[in-house]
Amino acid sequence: MGLLELFIIAVGLSMDAFAVSVCKGLSVGKVQPKHLLITGLYFGGFQSVMPLIGYFLGSSFQSLITNIDHWIAFVLLALIGINMIRESGNPAGHLDPSFNVRAMLPLAVATSIDALAVGITFAFLRVHIVPAVSFIGCITFVLSAAGVKLGSIFGNKYESAAELIGGIVLILMGLKILLEHLGILF
Repeated sequence: MGLLELFIIAVGLSMDAFAVSVCKGLSVGKVQPKHLLITGLYFGGFQSVMPLIGYFLGSSFQSLITNIDHWIAFVLLALIGINMIRESGNPAGHLDPSFNVRAMLPLAVATSIDALAVGITFAFLRVHIVPAVSFIGCITFVLSAAGVKLGSIFGNKYESAAELIGGIVLILMGLKILLEHLGILF
């Protein structure tokens, strides 16, 4: 998997976190630098850890499903993408303005569940996991911090669009993986 593909997946995965970050920016009123840092660390951190966990789970089962791993990668990415598109029609609304562990932990876990499935896909594709999860975490950190700031400026106008685009990107990446393994796309 190349850097461009990894970047596209990282951006697609971070769209849930970005959308929630926009809502956090809406809810907090006056955004302070600590809000950007806390949000980026929670969402970026979980977006790094979850694919790592998925990678180790996928590696455990890789030998059993080598012949169909490209189909599994396609199905997982397509399901995640479809779910993101479906959720794009249901904006999260206003969130608790707090940035404490009790408020942020459930959000970080919820927005990174899809990254767990992507980690399983990474195991099947034999992706170098440490650079991949580091890259995903950094991209999510930046987009989440930016989301808080943008949310405080622009409101929830773009929340649905972010999730819709993220879902489409993940479906297209899954389709690309499938077509490459079938020899249709080079």
